[in-house]
Amino acid sequence: MDLALLIQTIALYALPVIFAITVHEAAHGYAARHFGDNTAWMLGRVSLNPFKHIDLFGTIVLPLLLIALSSPILFGAAKPVPVRFDKLRNPKRDMVWVALAGPAVNLAQALVWGALLYLLQMLGVTEPFFLKMCQGGVSVNVALFAFNLFPLPPLDGGRILVGLLPYRQAYLVSRIEPWGFFITMALVISNVVNGLWMQPVMALTYGLLDLVLTPLAMLAH
Repeated sequence: MDLALLIQTIALYALPVIFAITVHEAAHGYAARHFGDNTAWMLGRVSLNPFKHIDLFGTIVLPLLLIALSSPILFGAAKPVPVRFDKLRNPKRDMVWVALAGPAVNLAQALVWGALLYLLQMLGVTEPFFLKMCQGGVSVNVALFAFNLFPLPPLDGGRILVGLLPYRQAYLVSRIEPWGFFITMALVISNVVNGLWMQPVMALTYGLLDLVLTPLAMLAH
C-alpha cells in the first residue's frame, strides 16, 4: 500500500475505530455498574473520552498493521474495563449481560453508520470520503461484533459461554482464560477464526443490517 493511500485509509477509519472501541468498553463499565459493580465507574472508565480507553498496541498499532497489510477485516482493541464479577448481584447471570453490552453497542453503531450512509445519499451528498467513512463504520463494528463473540475467554463470547453453561462446564471453560489470548491469536494467524467464525457471523450480521435498513435503502435509491 503506497503512502498516500495509507494516509487516506487511516483518515477514513480513525473515527469509526475510536468510536467503536471507546463505546464498547464504556458499555461494559456501564452494564457492570448497573448490575452492582462500581469498579470501572470509580476509576473513571465509564466514559466516552477515548483517551481513557486507548491501548497503544490494540487501539493504534494493530489497526495500522491491518491497514498496512490490506487485511480484509479491520478491528482493534482498547484497555479492558475492569469488572469485579464477584461484586455483581448475581455473578453468573449478570456476567452474561456485562459481556453482551460491548458487542451489542457495536451492532448498534453498525446500524447507525449504515443509516447515516443512506441519509447522506438521500440528501444528495456525493463526497466519497464521507460515504466511505460510513461504510468503514459499518465494517469495523460488524468485525468487532463478530470477533468479540468468539466463544473463548477472555473475549466477550467466552464470558457469555461461561455464564450460560452449568457450573462444572463453566469452571472448565473459565480455566482457559489465562491462555485464551494466545490461543485466540494462534487461531487468528492460522485463519481458523476468520474462516470458521468471522466470515459466517459477519455474513449473518450484514444480512440482519440489510433487513433492518431496507426502508432507508429503498428511499435512498
